[in-house]
Amino acid sequence: RALVSSAGRPREDSWLKSLFVRKVDPRKDAHSNLLAKRETSSLYKLQIHNVKPECLDAYNKLCQEVLPKIHEEKHYPCALVGTWNTWYGEQDQAVHLWRYEGGYPALNEVMSKLRQNKEFTEFRKERGNMLLSRKNQLLLEQSISMAENPMIPFEGSFKLRSNTPGTMIEWGNYWARAIRFRQDSDEAVGGFFSQIGQLYMVHHLWAYKDLQTREDIRNAAWHKPGWDELVYYTVPLIQEMESRIMIPLKISPLQ
Repeated sequence: RALVSSAGRPREDSWLKSLFVRKVDPRKDAHSNLLAKRETSSLYKLQIHNVKPECLDAYNKLCQEVLPKIHEEKHYPCALVGTWNTWYGEQDQAVHLWRYEGGYPALNEVMSKLRQNKEFTEFRKERGNMLLSRKNQLLLEQSISMAENPMIPFEGSFKLRSNTPGTMIEWGNYWARAIRFRQDSDEAVGGFFSQIGQLYMVHHLWAYKDLQTREDIRNAAWHKPGWDELVYYTVPLIQEMESRIMIPLKISPLQ
């Protein structure tokens, strides 16, 4: 989608400079402390599994049979937030998002208990035979409010937008202003940034009734004064960008 900008040489020069010159104030605190939501101690894990094409149905069936039984037990301080198959994007892919109430101690407790759980051990072994590759990240929730009621069920498809900004603080400052333009359509679900795994990544989870609704909402943003300016300044900050359209499995709390 083309960026909206005024014509003229000064604007062009300013845009070119923004590609190479990044002015970031010195900080005396960790980026995670500046960007994370302070009201919660929750830690999130994002799992991405690339499944053998011929095994995707069996993989989904296995996850739907085993995961609820294990992780709905009260003595596991974690919860499945959502589980999806990628519809558009990399194919034959499963995406899982977990929340650990209590941060790293909760994560360690869950991992310790799962290592002693024979059913989970067998599940991992069977699941491993179906996978081509897998990766995960530990995430913190952004301090910027993405939604008025985050993590509530939706109807339809989901989009996971993954960006790698060159400078997290500068990008975060712009996004804090930009999200105001997208909060009146109720499509925002949650925002996260990576803490362990591939670093300097930001993930935004959105929900839409269908792809046409997504297109209509995105087009409407361009008619709001100020949106084009924010896009103009944030796009040069992003080094990598990936978008997935995902469909939830039956066991997914987010539907």
